[in-house]
Order: sequence, then structure tokens, then C-alpha cells
Amino acid sequence: MLRCMPGVALVPALLVSWSSAAFIISYVIAVLAGHVEPLVPYISDTGTKPPESGIFGFMINISALLGAVTMYIRYLLIEKQNESSHFVRSSCNMFSLCIGLMGCTGMGIVATFQELAVPSVHDIGALVAFGSGVVYITLQSIISYKSCPRWNTYFVCHIRMTISVISCVAFIPMIVFASKISMTKIDWTPGEK
Repeated sequence: MLRCMPGVALVPALLVSWSSAAFIISYVIAVLAGHVEPLVPYISDTGTKPPESGIFGFMINISALLGAVTMYIRYLLIEKQNESSHFVRSSCNMFSLCIGLMGCTGMGIVATFQELAVPSVHDIGALVAFGSGVVYITLQSIISYKSCPRWNTYFVCHIRMTISVISCVAFIPMIVFASKISMTKIDWTPGEK
């Protein structure tokens, strides 16, 4: 079955490599320029000020595109597997793809609208990206279980579901704490609220 889609395994590998490089490069530039503290800054803080903001925006937009391509490949793979097994409704697979593409769009919004320049748009993009990402990975975990044992092992399904649960658990405090913070600048001094 994979013979009909040669080379597609390179796309997710490229997505992970490119996204990692985007975060690392913008982080290194931001730290060297003195724009952020080296100890665990917010991802968005490392892409707020020039020159790292341009690099961050460009590279994350490419990551969003690669993410969309990866999700489309996953959609096609499930459709192909589903032709012989009928383990999931095609509409469920399509819904999962649409949710994933929403997440990629949110990621593009985060990359394009910097945290301090247009905070409300940036925050909405982040909410869409992370929220859709959690829903997407949960749906993909469910689809994986439905395809067992023919197309997946239960071990892989358990790993996917564990990642889904961790994502869901992490999403809740992210929303709670993000709603309590009003970011107007990156630099903070101990005397400030």
C-alpha cells in the first residue's frame, strides 16, 4: 500500500527537523541579542523582536505548511487503508483533517502576528493552534485504535493516546494561566506586577 505513495515518510521527518530548527535558531538569536533570558523563555518571546521575529515567522509558516501536508498524507493513508478494512467512517477522517488544518492555520497566525505587536490575534491563533492540535491528536488516536490490529499495533495506539492525554491535561492550565496574564512587554523587573 505504501508503494502508491513513495517518499512520503520524508515529509513528517522534514516537519520535525524544520520546526525544531525554527525554535532553536530563533531562541539562539534572541538569547545572543539579549532579547530573552536563556532559561526557558516562552516560544513566542523568542520570535517577537527583530531580527529573530522575521526568521521565526518565516520558519513557522513553513512548518505550518509542512504540518498541513503531513496531515493530508495521513488522511490519504487512512482512506487507502479504509478501502479494504472499513474501520472508520470517511467523514470522521475528513473531520480530523479539517481540525488539523485549522491548527496549522492557527500556527500560521501565531507566526505572522507577533506576541506584542497584535496580542489578541496572536493569542487567538495560539488558542486555535493548540486547541485544534489536541483535538486532532485525540481523533487520530481513536482512529488508530479502530484500525488495530491490521494497520497498527496496540503499543503504538497506547503511545498515541498517552500523548493525547498529556496534551489535554497540559492544555487546561495553559488556558487558565494565559487568561490571567496580560502581556504588554517581554522585559520584566521584580517590582512589577
